[in-house]
Amino acid sequence: MIGLPSNTRVWIVAGHTDMRKGFDGLAAMVQTALAANPFCGHVFVFRGKRGDILKVLWFDGQGLMLRAKPKRLERCRFVWPQATSGSVSLTPAQLSMLLEAIDWRMPARTYEPMLAA
Repeated sequence: MIGLPSNTRVWIVAGHTDMRKGFDGLAAMVQTALAANPFCGHVFVFRGKRGDILKVLWFDGQGLMLRAKPKRLERCRFVWPQATSGSVSLTPAQLSMLLEAIDWRMPARTYEPMLAA
């Protein structure tokens, strides 16, 4: 994860998102669904319908960055709010936990990998 400035706010976009959307589609979703400016420097996190893929949209001052979780989760899902619309604010530390598939509401792993014997 890229180090975020201390005043950066992190927003989870509630509900599920079409993961085929790119920069323009996700930025438009931020503007319409959240009534927010995607170029304000805040981080916006989107989750696919199955819950195993995330996309993160962030304006770093020079341009929009779109990051996708490098791999799809096979045995667990990203913890997401039950709301179907709106947003939930997270701290940068909670975002780090979310990206590691740790329950950011109560820090505990949602899946314990099996160690090779």
